Amino acid sequence: MGVFAFDPGDAGRYLSAMRIVLLGAPGSGKGTQAQRLVERFGLPQISTGDLLRSAVARGTPYGLQAKAAMDAGQLVSDAVVLGIIRDRLAESDTLRGYVLDGFPRNQAQARALAAMLREIGKPLDAVVLIEVPYKEIVKRIAGRRSCPKCAAVYNIHDVGPGEALRCRNGNDHPPLVQRPDDNEATVTKRLEVYEKSTRPLVDLYAKQGLLRRIDGDAPTDTVTQRLMGALLQPAPASKAASRSGRKTGRKSAAKRKTASKRKSAAKPKSAAKRKGAAKRKPAAKRKTAAKRKPVAKRKPVTRGKPVAKRKKAVAKRKTRRR
Repeated sequence: MGVFAFDPGDAGRYLSAMRIVLLGAPGSGKGTQAQRLVERFGLPQISTGDLLRSAVARGTPYGLQAKAAMDAGQLVSDAVVLGIIRDRLAESDTLRGYVLDGFPRNQAQARALAAMLREIGKPLDAVVLIEVPYKEIVKRIAGRRSCPKCAAVYNIHDVGPGEALRCRNGNDHPPLVQRPDDNEATVTKRLEVYEKSTRPLVDLYAKQGLLRRIDGDAPTDTVTQRLMGALLQPAPASKAASRSGRKTGRKSAAKRKTASKRKSAAKPKSAAKRKGAAKRKPAAKRKTAAKRKPVAKRKPVTRGKPVAKRKKAVAKRKTRRR
């Protein structure tokens, strides 16, 4: 996808009212691009990591549950994470839209999130997959630095020559720090987990017709332009709908083909019936004719006895009289 030129005014009105999930491997630039959406369009960024830290620090009910799990060396349950997200989405700045970063991470979380968003009337509008080669991701994460105060993320490879590694936000511009898990060994393990658990979400959201893809292996500004372009374009048709359409088409074609075969088969059969009937008709006539007996000639009906017999009888009577 090339660089997309857009009118900030028109795009802003549209994008500021979208509910978005940024999807991609660790280090693909999701956090950086989420910050761009926040800065340019006022969309609140909802990062589960930040929400958990904030909830723990404030001692909220969900924060206390999360702290108990972390202190025990356990993963925070999906129910707690979803509860924290739900509380955050109840705040007024999320009424129009939001950017969800870092969640969901597997299909169970994705389905639970979808159910919760339907309940509160804030379903997703788009899921953007930022695709970056894993080799480049390892390089990026090893060079990643973050602000200890506002958690803004930077990269040493994007810093200009002679520029200090300090946060650009706030008045004191604190120096950036590297997180302990931002090293090659840890990144490799995280990529393995992503490939196994999170990568299947690509197919899930594609089937729902929500997925957009962008190439994230480019300068940050170029990726931002690609992100805007993807969000402003209609999502591709879902695979399920495409398959359903193809199946329906195949079924219709099969039905037409079957009907045609039946029709073709029916015609010869009818013709055969007519032909057979025509042949059988003379045979029937012959059979009927054979059954009928010829009419016997009637004997001529005579009144009384023949003349010769009458004469003989008269002669006998005369002889008796003598």
